[in-house]
Amino acid sequence: MPIKPKKIEDMLKGLGFLKAAEIKEGLSIQRETKERLGRILLVKGYINDENILDLVLVQLGIGPEETKDIEIAPEVISKIPPYFAKAHRIIPIRFYKNTVTIATDNPFNFLAFENFSEFLGFRIEGVLSSAKDVGDLLEKYYPSEEGQQPVSRIISNIPGDDQDAAADLIKQRDIPKLKPDDDAPVVRLVSLLIGEAVKKRSSDIHIEPLENKLRIRYRIDGILYEVPGPPKKLQSSVISRVKIMAKMDIAEKRLPQDGRIRISAAGRDLDLRVSTLPAIYGESVVLRILDKSSFIMGLKDLGFSDTDEKKFEKLLKMPNGILLVTGPTGSGKTTTLYASLNYINKPDRKLITIEDPVEYQMTGINQVQVRPQINLTFAAGLRSILRQSPDVIMIGEIRDPETAQIAIQASLTGHLVFSTLHTNDAPGAITRLIDMGTKPYLVASAIQAIIAQRLVRSICPSCKEKYEPSREELKIIKLSSGYSRSIDFYKGKGCEDCAGTGYSGRIGIFELLFMTDKIRKLVFEKVSSGVIKENARESGMVTLREDGIKKVLKGETTISEVMRVTQQDLA
Repeated sequence: MPIKPKKIEDMLKGLGFLKAAEIKEGLSIQRETKERLGRILLVKGYINDENILDLVLVQLGIGPEETKDIEIAPEVISKIPPYFAKAHRIIPIRFYKNTVTIATDNPFNFLAFENFSEFLGFRIEGVLSSAKDVGDLLEKYYPSEEGQQPVSRIISNIPGDDQDAAADLIKQRDIPKLKPDDDAPVVRLVSLLIGEAVKKRSSDIHIEPLENKLRIRYRIDGILYEVPGPPKKLQSSVISRVKIMAKMDIAEKRLPQDGRIRISAAGRDLDLRVSTLPAIYGESVVLRILDKSSFIMGLKDLGFSDTDEKKFEKLLKMPNGILLVTGPTGSGKTTTLYASLNYINKPDRKLITIEDPVEYQMTGINQVQVRPQINLTFAAGLRSILRQSPDVIMIGEIRDPETAQIAIQASLTGHLVFSTLHTNDAPGAITRLIDMGTKPYLVASAIQAIIAQRLVRSICPSCKEKYEPSREELKIIKLSSGYSRSIDFYKGKGCEDCAGTGYSGRIGIFELLFMTDKIRKLVFEKVSSGVIKENARESGMVTLREDGIKKVLKGETTISEVMRVTQQDLA
């Protein structure tokens, strides 16, 4: 007979030997201690264990069943996720005509059965078993190492040969619980997605509704990897759960939204920046993971060569001028700026930033969040910032001519200004500012240096091994095959630590352009960025690809990785 939800108070009153006050007291204690109600009533002496189970079984219509040494088919066990079975002490013993028969030693847990029935789409029937038998069966069919693995049923939605690979992946998961009492399946599933992303060092989680499935992808070391996703029918529930966590309007599905989630996972405090975008098959969701414990890096951690690091430290000690960091989205510009601010963040200097958004809150720095909806733009915020008498100003990005003009004025009036631009190389930032309408003589006077940067993946230290590069690779780094034998080249073989990619983590490669007198003259003459680059190289500038090759020769990355993120240098 199926278990029907029923209020415990009504059931206990129907037993006939418990007073209303005793029931009320037991329920009150249960809410505080989370202890099982039956045990509370036994400890209080309100019931005894000789006849209570028989009376409960009669009231519920549940019969006892002998389950000792029972053999359960794997397809039946797979109907119940391990974490749910252990959390509620239930185990499936039969599956017939869309009905799962569950053995349990706790017949009071009606709500869990009802919710679980809705989630799986199965009818639930229950039988009572002894605590020892249930415990033995749980240990036998749900070993302890799998006890925290949610939603194994995800695998059934993956076609063909991919099922085995997906099953292996799920078995390897060690997912932190975001809250101890998060047992609802969709809540646990979202926690799974976030927890595994944290474990795999992902920077982003992409939840993308497609026509026939809900695709989940993690961006790890700058590369997107698809992972097993939940069934398409859970799309709405998963997206709604994320929007609730980010304090978004779950009823608004026609317009893009932005939100933020703050959680603790794997022992670390994390900020998740959430963005939704309406698409033809549902809302696409991206969660950017910001790890507070590792976001702020020292200058030595960025990847500068010893020579460039010393030059960069001198730049940070300058009293005025503009220091620009350029590169595409995801190239680590913000990390470099934060590391720079952290280096000069001293009690004798006032630092103010204006950002969109404020990705990390830094102690001792006044940080301003851009809010275009109330006309607090970069330009408007900068005007007010200048009246605050700062020593150092950081502008998240120079997006328009007005912001560029104010930034230059600030640098010329005695402020050190940090900012970013989206250009492919350092010389390109000069022509970009001039194209925005800034006078060449102002660009030449205000800018002190420009840093272009990219992020390349580091070779996994666990599977790092020597190899012989091909002729094409040697040609790229301008070495002959005979000369290469005196140099050791490395690559990652692929192991469990790096998920078979051969890479683990990323380091920066940099192109540092100083505004020498000769280059200032070229800027004033409005020459092309190519001419500026040639003269900068004559003055000692190392290009992005050249800096990448240096890191290849140090055994930090591979030739193919440097080729992937850099363009061919001019001769």
